[in-house]
Amino acid sequence: MDKYTGKRLDGRYEIHELVGAGGMALVYRAYDTLNQRIVAIKILKDEYLHNAEFIRRFKNESKAISLLSHPNIVKVYDVSFGDQIQYIVEEFIDGVTLKQYLDQQSGVDWHKALYFTTEILRALQHAHERGIVHRDIKPQNIMVLPNGHIKVTDFGIARFARSETRTMTDKAIGSVHYIAPEQARGDPTDEKADIYSVGVMLYEMTTGQLPFEAENAVSVAIMQLQTDPCPPRQINPDLPMGLQEITLKAMQKDPLQR
Repeated sequence: MDKYTGKRLDGRYEIHELVGAGGMALVYRAYDTLNQRIVAIKILKDEYLHNAEFIRRFKNESKAISLLSHPNIVKVYDVSFGDQIQYIVEEFIDGVTLKQYLDQQSGVDWHKALYFTTEILRALQHAHERGIVHRDIKPQNIMVLPNGHIKVTDFGIARFARSETRTMTDKAIGSVHYIAPEQARGDPTDEKADIYSVGVMLYEMTTGQLPFEAENAVSVAIMQLQTDPCPPRQINPDLPMGLQEITLKAMQKDPLQR
């Protein structure tokens, strides 16, 4: 039993069970007694509580995220920044991550891949128009609902999960396959970085494999910078030429070419 299950936060949220753990936060299914609904609560791990710069940015970003309202984005209902606990309350999604979905399927039809990608792009357009860049688009942060629709999650949290130093470690392995070259270099990023990451996911969905694989995170990052991907149609000849062109355009090394 962890220290939150069975407790009530701020007299309002009854913590039922731990349902997931990310690099920065623990995710619980909880009951909101005020609005009488099941919610998901992301509680910041203790090791981040005493990083003043991180907390400042976390607060600012959380306020921005709460401004997002789109059917393809997980809703944020509430945030709390106490000295001993910091958490975000979101709608509870009864679904699987796109990562789990892809692992369960032998392959994804390109029509389905195109449908998923369109919904992801609608969510990102909504965010980008409001000055919010996700910066950590990957299948683990995309939820597939039972009705087949998509919800993008983890806006603005993973962005600040990196340490103050820009060292690439093996901890980055979950994201490094999807980061844009400018992210791999440590350069400033804008919405074009999200487009690159969507291109990588579209490549993975339509070919059944990642464009760049290597033994460690640093090697993959170098490939993001220097190596051109194998054209998707060489792996899956059934793909329309136009879909290949869209995928490779999104994955251009130069952000201005995407």
